[in-house]
Amino acid sequence: MPPPTAIKGRGACSNDRSRFESWQREPDLEAGAEFDPDMPETPRPRTTIWMQQARSIISTNDSPDIPFDASINPYQGCEHGCIYCYARPTHAYIGLSPGLDFETRVHAKANAPELLEKTLSSPRYRPQTIVLGGNTDPYQPAERDLRISRAILEVLERFRHPVSVTTKSGLVLRDADILSRMARDGLARVYVSVTSLRNEIARTLEPRASAPARRLAAIQGLRKAGVPVGVLVAPVIPAITDVEMEAILAQAAEAGASSAAYILLRLPREVAGLFDEWLHAHHPLKAKHVASLLTQMRGGRLYDARFGSRMKGTGVFAELLGQRFALACRKHGLNRERDALRTDLFAVPVAPSPQADLFAD
Repeated sequence: MPPPTAIKGRGACSNDRSRFESWQREPDLEAGAEFDPDMPETPRPRTTIWMQQARSIISTNDSPDIPFDASINPYQGCEHGCIYCYARPTHAYIGLSPGLDFETRVHAKANAPELLEKTLSSPRYRPQTIVLGGNTDPYQPAERDLRISRAILEVLERFRHPVSVTTKSGLVLRDADILSRMARDGLARVYVSVTSLRNEIARTLEPRASAPARRLAAIQGLRKAGVPVGVLVAPVIPAITDVEMEAILAQAAEAGASSAAYILLRLPREVAGLFDEWLHAHHPLKAKHVASLLTQMRGGRLYDARFGSRMKGTGVFAELLGQRFALACRKHGLNRERDALRTDLFAVPVAPSPQADLFAD
């Protein structure tokens, strides 16, 4: 097999079939591809956004490793193209590849705001903090025009419902007006994910996400707007980005972050093969070293899905990573206190009544 070839502006190097398909894919270099004149043999697939009518909008989980129970994902698939994204395998459930399909064929939930309003208005609904973007990024490029995430925030603000936003896009600053008003009542916080501070790493690892400097600027802008903001050092990739942990935490704290968390690289299902291709395309001399460190931190395997260890890993290197994180947080004043968002303010808005207007002055 020839070595994997990087595709400019994309994270995945291939578009192999999902685990549910019985047939094999072969590239069609003539149909629906935009060619790079410098690499005529390599197609540059365009992004297609499909408007979808979702049947439900709030996803729930009972994982002991995840600090939230409810989330909303306005998009299925993500144009950011982060090669390590643990959501990639979900594209297999809709008959698409977790590879290039995941970042070029994105489903947008057009009816998300209306569906959310209907859900929150149910007499059976009980409020809890909703994470906006627990699976795919709510501020990926399509959001600039579609504004689905903003419409969701508008619904949550009307219902006085708590929300925690997770993103690696500077576009979140566009909605600082809503988030600021909600934060004044203890109803909003934002976490900005920063994987690397080096542009040369970020543009291949997360090709269409915001540049590292713009993410730090988003932290600063949100802080100035009065929004509690934290930094996610996620994922930590041994021998690639782990050396930057302290620098990321230091710069995020200087920008205004008050809390922090980290997650060790996870490689579930098809992500393992896609990440291996990325390593051999961009860091061929480090590929074996990265795999060796990961297996040492995953109990002898590339991935350990067990609760309690899948987010942080085990063994000497994992323990060292945890100690480094704790020391850096203490040094920069991170995680000193983190107040829970309020749920007691939740209320279903009262629809205006023409009959009530008769008694108005």
